[in-house]
Amino acid sequence: MTKMAGGKRVFYLLVSVILTAALLAGCTGSSGSGQGENGKKTITITYRDDGVGEQGAFYKWLKELAESYPDKNVEIKPTPIQASEGDYFAKIALALKSKDKAPDIVTEDTFILNSDASAGFLEPLDDRMKDWSDWTDGSFIEAMKKGVTASDGKVYGVPYNTDSRGLWYNKTIFKAAGLPENWTPKTWDEVLDAARTIKEKAGDGVVPIWMNMGKATGEATSMQTYEMLLYGTGERLYEDSTGKWITKSPGILDSLRFIETVNKEKLGPPLSKVLNGQAGNTATREYLPQGKLAISLDGSWITGNYLENGAAPWPEYKDVLGFAPMPTSKGQAPGSITLAGGWALSIPSNAKNKDEAWEFIKFALNKENSQKLVTASGNITVRADVAKDPGYTQMPFNEIATEYLKNAEFRPAQDKYPEVSTQIQTMVEAVATGTSPEDAQNKYAQDVTRIAGGQNVTEK
Repeated sequence: MTKMAGGKRVFYLLVSVILTAALLAGCTGSSGSGQGENGKKTITITYRDDGVGEQGAFYKWLKELAESYPDKNVEIKPTPIQASEGDYFAKIALALKSKDKAPDIVTEDTFILNSDASAGFLEPLDDRMKDWSDWTDGSFIEAMKKGVTASDGKVYGVPYNTDSRGLWYNKTIFKAAGLPENWTPKTWDEVLDAARTIKEKAGDGVVPIWMNMGKATGEATSMQTYEMLLYGTGERLYEDSTGKWITKSPGILDSLRFIETVNKEKLGPPLSKVLNGQAGNTATREYLPQGKLAISLDGSWITGNYLENGAAPWPEYKDVLGFAPMPTSKGQAPGSITLAGGWALSIPSNAKNKDEAWEFIKFALNKENSQKLVTASGNITVRADVAKDPGYTQMPFNEIATEYLKNAEFRPAQDKYPEVSTQIQTMVEAVATGTSPEDAQNKYAQDVTRIAGGQNVTEK
């Protein structure tokens, strides 16, 4: 390195100091919480932006609440994280660890809430909830409270939606292929047979069936694809009676063989599309509305994209789409399966304005504001009073999506689940790209054993 002249050295030192200060100020302004320039307390709310930005239903809902919030000494500031579903959780973990930049409120997928609570990232809310009548008087559906209750028995969030999963299908494509417009498959073979018929009769321009199959789509691959299949065999990820993770079983192999069949017979989309982090959005916002996709294994919330203020407005969706239950593997009881999840508003342990955050959560998730959110986003409500409201029940597919919850299963409330879920995604992608189900299962067994410990796993 050449020696710098004295004047230049001072100049570059000043530039470095200014840039460092600017970067620090920028970081503090974008993520931190505390006192705003106008003397108000700023409450930051972090959530996942999947690419729609200010057009997203959640952002619009927050902005409306910020404008109508009665405490004018508090400023509500949305701080979105634009990321794929898989990356969002990693970025949230970093934010929650920060003592300086943790948000005041964070949206938590209920699958990771227990893990974040066990890590000490979240504030327990039990004491606060004792004085909140909405929580204690039955306004919230009792079963939905389980999703925000960690393994220590404490509540770490207020749920704001739930969901069910099934088989969305295009009635127009089905009719053209000679398939029933009121489709209710009874077994996995019937699902595959319908996809084969569509491949034969609809031509190359239509993808017969789409399921998330990549690591890039994160929990959507674990829950909406693999667990919908595994639970449909009658097996589970985790054995409650013994407290052990199941690493090898006939159900695991059957689930992986279904995925293998879809790819070997080219019944699904190109791998370049399905292994992409935006695969879910591509299927939902492009292929379905454009008539390029016949069957999509996905969640009840996707119709939120098709509303007038959604990411992909499609007024005809309620007439074109059907929502069939996902059958069990061989039609065994209970006949169909769904996985239920949902999201909650939580307060990080490192939040600076916990009292103000709690007051805003109560306002945001009262009956009126909860109904506004689920109506705009296409999700299922967690409030019993909203579920009875005509404005909610008249929304297309809400009734049938809620009906599927009768056979709902849930992910294990175990702090190791997020790590196991990552191995599920790796296993599914491996099969999708040509690894045999047996080899993929063996690798999964090794990885889960490493994560959970040999004494905490079992084989069937």
